[in-house]
Amino acid sequence: MTQAVQANQPSAMLFGERLIAEGLLASRDLERALAAQREMGGYIGDVLTRLGLIAEPDLFRMLAEHLQVDWIQKDDFPEAPLDIAPLPTAFLFNNHIAPVKADEQGMVFASAEPQATFVQKALKLGTGKPVTMALASSQDIEQALKVYLAEEQGDFEQAAEAYVNDEEFVEHLKDLASETPVIQLVNQLIQRSLDLGASDIHIESVDGGLRTRYRVDGVLQDAAQPVDERLSAAVISRVKLLANLNIAERRLPQDGRIMMRVKGHELDLRVSSLPTVHGECVVMRVLDRQSVKLDISGMGFSPDILKQYLSLLNRPHGVLLLTGPTGSGKTTTLYASLSNLDSDSLKIITVEDPVEYQLEGINQIPVQSQIDLTFARALRSILRQDPDIIMIGEMRDTETRKISVQAALTGHLVLSTLHTNTAAGAITRLEDMGVERFLITAAVNGVLAQRLLRVLCSACKKPAQLDGKQLQRLGIAGDESKGADVFEAVGCDQCKGTGYSGRSAIHELFVLDDEVQRVNTRRCRC
Repeated sequence: MTQAVQANQPSAMLFGERLIAEGLLASRDLERALAAQREMGGYIGDVLTRLGLIAEPDLFRMLAEHLQVDWIQKDDFPEAPLDIAPLPTAFLFNNHIAPVKADEQGMVFASAEPQATFVQKALKLGTGKPVTMALASSQDIEQALKVYLAEEQGDFEQAAEAYVNDEEFVEHLKDLASETPVIQLVNQLIQRSLDLGASDIHIESVDGGLRTRYRVDGVLQDAAQPVDERLSAAVISRVKLLANLNIAERRLPQDGRIMMRVKGHELDLRVSSLPTVHGECVVMRVLDRQSVKLDISGMGFSPDILKQYLSLLNRPHGVLLLTGPTGSGKTTTLYASLSNLDSDSLKIITVEDPVEYQLEGINQIPVQSQIDLTFARALRSILRQDPDIIMIGEMRDTETRKISVQAALTGHLVLSTLHTNTAAGAITRLEDMGVERFLITAAVNGVLAQRLLRVLCSACKKPAQLDGKQLQRLGIAGDESKGADVFEAVGCDQCKGTGYSGRSAIHELFVLDDEVQRVNTRRCRC
């Protein structure tokens, strides 16, 4: 796969317009590809082919014309190694380039990134001859480089042998992952998650093959269709290729992202791979952008808690925290809260890892740890952007917490999430992370704890009677002598036999009002 035309460069747009002019791409498809490129990063060529919007031969032909270089194909590489002295062979492998032609007049090298001027200058200095760069696919370059492995001796020869073996295995995995049965199987797994309304897809390597499960309404369910043991490695590799992960790396955890359109739905899949005893396990978190409704009144709030929460949200400054376990809907509630605000009259900036929903009128910053753009670093810069409201995806470290408190004390409203079991526990958590109690009292307006509960299927739920002892055991208020009328799960075709359909949030709101602040202040003085 070629990697020319980098993200966020004018040349990416120009190249896309050239494809449209040639009739190889539609304007709408270019917009989709550029949007995916902005979110995922990488190169426009990779994005176009991964989304299936253009065939590789057409892409390479047009890219070569766009970059004004020759396109070198597999049969154009020499069968025997060329004399590239005094250039060391290791330079070829380190920079992923392959010689195509060498004579007294000059040399031609093939690269997946022929526009890289640094490599061309280094080659010219290393060979002492004029150097011309050409375009080739990464796979063809890897194949061409194998003829140079025998040229090296000693330690490098051993490393090269390992490289060949690993490359052969990786190429085998790529071939398997590109076969039609594997592609169809992975597509079916993803489509099935949409039909079930699943939040996560679990693909687990176990003794004897693969186990696939879906998390539906917070509960894991085994997949109906089994996965052939012979396709286990290919299925894992297919998912990793779609997520732009390194399929040769099977010893370390990796994280990636897949953007794809399924049955008219734009799906955003967050992919996490983890090595285990029996092989790799992959979990894909499914985010269906079209199914999410960011309406604060439809989030399951009771009327009194919603009224108090909105009053905290409309305060001009302070910290408003959301707590709860992973997958409890904290981020969705935060997005709904921001959607409830007037972004036309307020400057709202968010820092997220990653940006899950794009909100109109709001400046959203994705965390990029590879370039040291962390929550804390972004937050320090945000304060110089004159914001009214700041949303921090998660308070992960002490520095982020302290800067957030300082921002709240200097006239900003700060929204964020925190991992605690209760609303009141957030105060203790902040104190444990080094934030002084008097600062917590002065800055924090309130804490909202949230959980998700499964909702009974309206098509099959049936009435049930609870007696007085059951009411007492469950802690439900009522007349113990009469009991209470409730409903219980049954199961039908509509809910696929589970008895439940969807989830609703329950909330606990802890407001740091004047009385709580007075008590807290007295404790500080003691």
